[in-house]
Amino acid sequence: MSLINTEVKPFKATAYQNGEFIAVTEANLKGKWSVVIFMPAAFTFNCPTEIEDAANNYAEFQKAGAEVYIVTTDTHFSHKVWHDTSPAVGKAQFPLVGDPTHQLTRAFGVHIDEEGLALRGTFVINPEGVIKTLEIHDNAIARDVSETLRKLKAAQFVANNPGQVCPAKWKEGEKTLAPSLDLVGKI
Repeated sequence: MSLINTEVKPFKATAYQNGEFIAVTEANLKGKWSVVIFMPAAFTFNCPTEIEDAANNYAEFQKAGAEVYIVTTDTHFSHKVWHDTSPAVGKAQFPLVGDPTHQLTRAFGVHIDEEGLALRGTFVINPEGVIKTLEIHDNAIARDVSETLRKLKAAQFVANNPGQVCPAKWKEGEKTLAPSLDLVGKI
């Protein structure tokens, strides 16, 4: 069963953000757009590159009215030390969410039972707490956050413009399509 157009299930977790431990629940994902990015674990080699990419693009996410949440199966204590010791992770101003009980990885369908880790999953969630995009792939393949930002903006556009769809490679400001019988077989 796909998670697309389903509401995020209730959860409670602790995150490290800007020198503090904070509570994060499904309520945090409501009222504004959210991007939830799952990674296998702290203190790895590939994950810091993704956090740095997200940190380098964080201003764009904020400009788009979205919060970014990075989730690993580690504790919030691990995230604090990771943030304090890794130059790449140290750039993060968004919540680094601990999921040691695997509640979130299981709810979002990214849990690897044999390893107790998460797959690389990316979810764009609307202000009502409904999942609008998801991407899950092998842990050996790091993501490009600019594509996540493009998907966020596309989801925002179609939410604000009923009856329009964003074609392949659509970028903010480009032409969209209004689906109609007249277009069938003509594109």
